[in-house]
Amino acid sequence: SMPELLERRARAIARIRERAELEFVNGGGTGSLEATSADPSITEIAAGSGILAGHLFDGYTQFAPAPAAAFALDVVRRPSAEHATILGGGWIASGPPGPDRPPRIVWPEGLELLPREMAGEVQSPVTGRAARRLRVGERVWLRHTKSGELAEHLNAFAVVDGDAVVGELPTYRGEGWAFL
Repeated sequence: SMPELLERRARAIARIRERAELEFVNGGGTGSLEATSADPSITEIAAGSGILAGHLFDGYTQFAPAPAAAFALDVVRRPSAEHATILGGGWIASGPPGPDRPPRIVWPEGLELLPREMAGEVQSPVTGRAARRLRVGERVWLRHTKSGELAEHLNAFAVVDGDAVVGELPTYRGEGWAFL
């Protein structure tokens, strides 16, 4: 669809410029950075969720960012030897519902969400070989799907360099904004 979009967008921008001066024209986000940046009718592009590189982008062929964010949730219950329950976790990405929308567990390896429950707003039950070793109070690390979930749930991002936290950046929630 990109060739058609380039043609239609160029025509639309030219018609608007007949009536008004445009200081900038934003052409889109992470999913089309390469094609949009080559469009001469565009003056700026926005990486959006690609800046923090949620797991949604792991399967992209034209865009391969390094993961730049993760979040940790505490284990709060051990309902059985095969299961643990983490607090919260239902930070589901926008878009069509599907298995690519919940956060992805990245540590400890060998841990997975339960298919019938998945990530829940209040709790997220997990299973797998690593669940047997988890204790209440330990943390499970997850990667977000897109960046909006993090900005809606966290007040700030910790900036990490190696093993040290070197700063903090507020999210829009941390700055007192809410867009939902």
